[in-house]
Amino acid sequence: MKSYLHQFLPRLVGSGKAMGMAMLGDKISADEAERMGLIWKTYPDDDLMAEAEKLARKMASGPTKGYALIKRAMNASLGNDLQTQLDVERDFQQIAHMTEDFSEGVLAFKEKRTARFKGK
Repeated sequence: MKSYLHQFLPRLVGSGKAMGMAMLGDKISADEAERMGLIWKTYPDDDLMAEAEKLARKMASGPTKGYALIKRAMNASLGNDLQTQLDVERDFQQIAHMTEDFSEGVLAFKEKRTARFKGK
């Protein structure tokens, strides 16, 4: 199983922190993982399900094809040099511009209304 730990962890948390984490294996709390940028956000246990459902609804009603391209671009950036990443982003912008959701987003902006995305 490949983990790519040595490639990505120093870029995420810095070389000193990555070295300590990898060599010592100390557990870190969710709050510490959030502070270091390893996870996006934490919630108290009692709020977790409601917050997860709220996030799921928000994402499901958004430009889902665009989200997929964002995720692919972000993941690719971890292993790309700048020029390669700029090429990836150019290609993904061209793909995004051909979606119905892109057109809807532009129209909604011009009409000063909330966009109604369809995932197309």
